[in-house]
Amino acid sequence: MAELRIEGDQLRLHLTRAEKIAGLHGDIRVPLSAVRSVEVADDALAAVTGMRAPGLHWPGRTKIGTWRRRGGKTFAVARAGRPAVQIELSGQDYDRLVVSVADAHADAESLRLSRAESS
Repeated sequence: MAELRIEGDQLRLHLTRAEKIAGLHGDIRVPLSAVRSVEVADDALAAVTGMRAPGLHWPGRTKIGTWRRRGGKTFAVARAGRPAVQIELSGQDYDRLVVSVADAHADAESLRLSRAESS
């Protein structure tokens, strides 16, 4: 399962090998200063909108990869039945990350605290 890690002044989205293959993408690193907001999406699949390009979509089960929409693009590792951390970014390749993790509420709070400490 994907993991959000704070490494110094960066946020790293660590993907499993299967997620890297499904999403046609490697791990993602962004500076904490690029994080605009952090929320928890109770319905991870509904939080991912737009057109898949490229990635994996198994309807009702999972969305992994890039989703493009008017005005931006999202990188998602979203799974049915699991909440996701939704991270709004500025000045990065992706303007949003939507990531289902083991404990979305704890990860979101940790990210908020790290972001506050770094500013």
